[in-house]
Amino acid sequence: MTPQALRDLLEEKLDHPDRPAAAASRGDGDLDGRVIPSGARLNQAAVLAPLILHDGPPRFLFTMRAAHLTKHAGQISFPGGRREPGETLAQTALRETHEEIGITPDHVEILGCFDPYETVTAFQVTPFVGVVKPGYTVTPDHREVSEVFETPFDFLMNAANHERHEMEFRGKIRRFWAMPWQERYIWGATAGMLKALHDRLFGDR
Repeated sequence: MTPQALRDLLEEKLDHPDRPAAAASRGDGDLDGRVIPSGARLNQAAVLAPLILHDGPPRFLFTMRAAHLTKHAGQISFPGGRREPGETLAQTALRETHEEIGITPDHVEILGCFDPYETVTAFQVTPFVGVVKPGYTVTPDHREVSEVFETPFDFLMNAANHERHEMEFRGKIRRFWAMPWQERYIWGATAGMLKALHDRLFGDR
């Protein structure tokens, strides 16, 4: 798929960035059954899936969280975080991307958003896809991010690479999506969002 064809597909299939869906349709319990009590109060958050369409095949940028963090240390994620008062979710995704990896909002064109994702830590996370414009600079905030790296879009959107893994957590077996790529282990909420994006673009197949 050419970069322009991919861009056209995303613009067709994604929700308008100013009108994200109100209810989450994906979450950490997708493979286990619902794990968040119905009616639970969820914190609003957003992430940006930074998509590079120039200088080679399409690919996403990811961060690896710093090893010293008390939560989710060493895990792979998209840049993002909790919404602050007065922000739209799209603004949250852009602000967090700037703070975490140094890419300024003027170097990102948001194409849309897709299925909000509920986490067992009581967040409803809205993922946005944003095309990163040429001339951007990556400057990770090493208080939060140990590494920024790229992974091919075609690999992540290939259903053959969507693996079902499991682990014991607090005495229970938890099942989750994983997309191991080279020496990186993309799993959990990030892999779940990628699976949701795949299903949105290409159908649940």
